Amino acid sequence: MNTSNWLLPTPQEEAAACAATVENLENPGRADPPVRLLRHVMLPTTIALVAVVLLFVFIAGHQMYQAQVAAAWADDPASMSAEVRPGTRGQDADLISGHLLLNVAGAGAATVALMLCVMVVRVRDAEARLRRADMALRLAATAFESQDGIMVLDERGAILQVNQAFTDITGYSLHEVRRRPVEILQAAANPPDLYDTIARQLAERGRWVGDLWSQRKNGEVYPKRLSLTLVRSAPGEPRYCVGSFADITEHKQAEARIEQLAFYDPLTGLPNRRLLQDRLQQAVAASRLNGQGAALLLIDLDEFKTLNDTLGHDMGDRLLQQLATRLQGALRERDTLARLGGDEFVVVLQELSPGLHESAEQAREVGERLLSALAAPCELDGHEHHSTCSIGVAMFGAAHPVASLEELMKHADLAMYEGKAAGRNTLRFFDPAMQNAISQRTALESDLRRGLQRGELLLHYQAQVDDTGRLLGAEALVRWQHLQRGMVSPAEFIPVAEQGGLILPLGEWVLLTACRQLASWALHPLLGRLTLSVNVSARQFHQPDFVDQVVMALQRTGARADRLKLELTESVLIDDVDAVVSRMGALKACGVRFSLDDFGTGYSSLNYLKRLPLSQLKIDQSFVRHVLTDSNDAAIARTIIALAAAMGLSVIAEGVETQAQREFLKRHGCTSYQGYLFGRPMPLAAFEALAQATAQDASPAGRHSVLGARTLGA
Repeated sequence: MNTSNWLLPTPQEEAAACAATVENLENPGRADPPVRLLRHVMLPTTIALVAVVLLFVFIAGHQMYQAQVAAAWADDPASMSAEVRPGTRGQDADLISGHLLLNVAGAGAATVALMLCVMVVRVRDAEARLRRADMALRLAATAFESQDGIMVLDERGAILQVNQAFTDITGYSLHEVRRRPVEILQAAANPPDLYDTIARQLAERGRWVGDLWSQRKNGEVYPKRLSLTLVRSAPGEPRYCVGSFADITEHKQAEARIEQLAFYDPLTGLPNRRLLQDRLQQAVAASRLNGQGAALLLIDLDEFKTLNDTLGHDMGDRLLQQLATRLQGALRERDTLARLGGDEFVVVLQELSPGLHESAEQAREVGERLLSALAAPCELDGHEHHSTCSIGVAMFGAAHPVASLEELMKHADLAMYEGKAAGRNTLRFFDPAMQNAISQRTALESDLRRGLQRGELLLHYQAQVDDTGRLLGAEALVRWQHLQRGMVSPAEFIPVAEQGGLILPLGEWVLLTACRQLASWALHPLLGRLTLSVNVSARQFHQPDFVDQVVMALQRTGARADRLKLELTESVLIDDVDAVVSRMGALKACGVRFSLDDFGTGYSSLNYLKRLPLSQLKIDQSFVRHVLTDSNDAAIARTIIALAAAMGLSVIAEGVETQAQREFLKRHGCTSYQGYLFGRPMPLAAFEALAQATAQDASPAGRHSVLGARTLGA
């Protein structure tokens, strides 16, 4: 056991010492406890004990003397008569007297020694108490000089004493708060029953610690951490309450910053994904409990990536901040708006009507309001930018039960992508049929992935002829021979490949297979002059190594570069035009030719067109289909033909199905054609047979008639 610990004061003794200090300050005429102890207890006690000891020694000595004389008289009366006779003195008188005095002195000394031992013990005990009291007083004095505010209250809650830190924190000096109730520090932000709770815990436990709001002299409200200790008198009645507190404003601000970083998006200040999940979970539980409807709206900005790529991420961030403010302004106060990241936002609507149709209609109204809010132009560095978005809505609540938050988010995501597929700037509600379509699409994607590995893909070839009907070459079109489903349409699996990330390996396979076929035809005298057109997606073209892919395919197969024609759509021109021109120029230098597919339906301008190293323009079949009945389509077709001629480019029309269409196009200068009139897409063997048959016919007129007869009958 550490014998020094018993001298250390307990928290209760510290509080009592603080209270004692206050008592001394309130009664300055009274001495300090150690002085009072010496003056009023130890000194009077010592004097009284010494007097008692001396009296005891005198009485004891006298009794012993009488006893000695009586004993000597009984033994020798004659001798004692001479010793004690008046006027005479015996020879033993001095001896007897000295003996008696020694006996009395010894007894007195022993008694005094015993009393001194008792006194030493009591003095040491008193000294220990003095040291403890002095330590407590010193500690109290030190505490009063600490950085924490300290206040001492009486049993009624009035302030008796405060330290300098109290004044620094609250702005109140001692004379301003002395004898005033502690409630002058109370802030209205605290719960109404807080002080009742504090009083109850002080009465039960003698101590209370907690955080609360307080008010400075200037009216400023601040958070503080308060510790209260009750000091009781000897009978156990409350006498003082000592409180210490600290201003925890910086601590609370740090907590708020941590919470802001953890639960809010730093760019927009909106709740982030983590806080959204908590809010959404509460909304689902509340809707089940109160039977009301609710909705989740997933918002995705249209073409936001294009803005980021063209104007920069700083401008994109500014746009997101403006749009977040608009979205917030279009919602009710009880609704939640969160940012998932990138250009995606989420809205949680609560307290909708319990009915199925009523709640859906309310969600639709909010969604349309959001579409309108985002459609207004945004000011970005003096320029107006117009934004649109696609919104997917998933209902939940009593009338729309959901299994999990993940399922709810998935439903909204499916609806949003349906909206994008429908043309953007749209609002779509989740329907179970969407889930079925997604399941089928997922299964088709898995089959396509396996089909690429198993060699289930093949190329079909559609003939391209000149104005005399001579076969010029073909367009390679990918087909999928599914093991169970049979032939799968490209319109069905190409979008799946694009969404599932399979378009790149699919495009590489088509390019390599086409080059192999060109190399094979080069060995045949009747087929060696044919060209082969290959469609290239924008994603494939913008791969950093696309030029190397094409060159490698030509080198691996031995195909002639001038027999390969790459068909690009106008969507390729959306991105970096300089990079497009550079890649096309590198391949053209190798001998590869380019055709601009679906010309007139996309984004190209004449400024871009003149920079591209093209060889051919391709008139889209949407213009060819009604060229005989629609004056606008006819005018567009004539313009494209004239433009190609002016730029020194060849022109080919696709989708030619009738002889009348061919004659119209030929009359206005078109030189090449592709369509059902000359042949449907066909397997390799059928196309090669057709090519050999037309090559053997030397008559130009017959050449066309043979080609038309064979292909239309195929």
